[in-house]
Amino acid sequence: MLHTQSFKILWLGNLISEFGGAIGGIINGLLLYELTGSKEWMATMWLCYFLPSLFVQSLSAPFLNNINKEKVLFITQLFRSAVYLLPLLGSIVGINDITIVVLVILQCTIGILQPIYASISFSLIPVYCEDNKLVSANSSLDATTRLMSFIAPGMASVLLLFLPLHFLYLLTTSLFLLSAFSLHQLPYSTASSSVNKNKKSWRQAIIGGYQTFFSYPSLWKLTLLASAVQFAVGATMVIKIPFFREELSGTSWEYALFAAAFPFGYVLGTFLLAKLPKNNVTLYLGLFGGGLSFMLLSLTPSITLAWACELLGGLLFPLFNAQSVAKFQRVAPRDQLAELSAIRLLFLRVTMPLGILFASLPLPTRNIYLYIGGLILFLAIGSFLKSTRVSSKHHTA
Repeated sequence: MLHTQSFKILWLGNLISEFGGAIGGIINGLLLYELTGSKEWMATMWLCYFLPSLFVQSLSAPFLNNINKEKVLFITQLFRSAVYLLPLLGSIVGINDITIVVLVILQCTIGILQPIYASISFSLIPVYCEDNKLVSANSSLDATTRLMSFIAPGMASVLLLFLPLHFLYLLTTSLFLLSAFSLHQLPYSTASSSVNKNKKSWRQAIIGGYQTFFSYPSLWKLTLLASAVQFAVGATMVIKIPFFREELSGTSWEYALFAAAFPFGYVLGTFLLAKLPKNNVTLYLGLFGGGLSFMLLSLTPSITLAWACELLGGLLFPLFNAQSVAKFQRVAPRDQLAELSAIRLLFLRVTMPLGILFASLPLPTRNIYLYIGGLILFLAIGSFLKSTRVSSKHHTA
């Protein structure tokens, strides 16, 4: 194992990157909604992110084991930094249609880069951490992501009181650049410098990767559950702003608190996880609680209760996320972890645009929350009961 200093560098690079990405996502959505006022355009923007992401994810998996991972992390962050300058061009020209086109280009580019960055970062965690520290390592990285999502809406709303929207694009560019140079300090790991001597065609590598993935039931079952969550997340990306602004008649600052409630709860949930036993009960409790929060949102009559629902979901979801990710990293063969994590991420990314498309259907917004919450509750209860039966059989045997 490499020294834990390497994990700290990875954590810091992710922290800065997630903060920049969170602000970028907020200002992209706000700018597009100001220009179009359309739920359909919000869906289009996210599809422009996810469809290129899926294309890259499906092609890149076989080769992620045989690249210099730390160097690729650095390069992807440099590209992300550069592409967030594009909306400034739209503001200089001052034509709304051009600004919309630029936002589409930005979303496509970020969609191409994100799966590469995420798969590599995921695969480096076991390299920099001991096995018994994987849950806490994943929990801290996950909490960092949510914390930045919590801080970013508040900071963005404060900055927008004094500065034009496009200034925040300069801030996002600077943050990704800072993340790049932070990650540039990572030492090259053994896994990154080794090259697979057994050359395979892309087709052979793809087939072999999927055969390995499906030969481990726990890998694809955990991925299925996480994919259901990502389906729900994709749906909420489309309906979150319209739900709050139209159904609840909330103001911009009230929406900022709504957007911050889930990540704030998530940070609290990581501290809760540290105090609880790491087992199937807490894992499926987290999944159940997250689904319940969506269902409660479909019924909530007030902004205050909506804040509480988001806080509840954030408090319980990390009980599932951190433990399921750590299980995946432990079970997957270490020399194929980058490839298998890319396959896992592919399934997660396939379901997100499906959620976006589902939320674009002519359905009442509250019904969408009800359906996605019910799906997660059904899977959580069914999976828990099945795991209990399997455990009982082992004890009986």
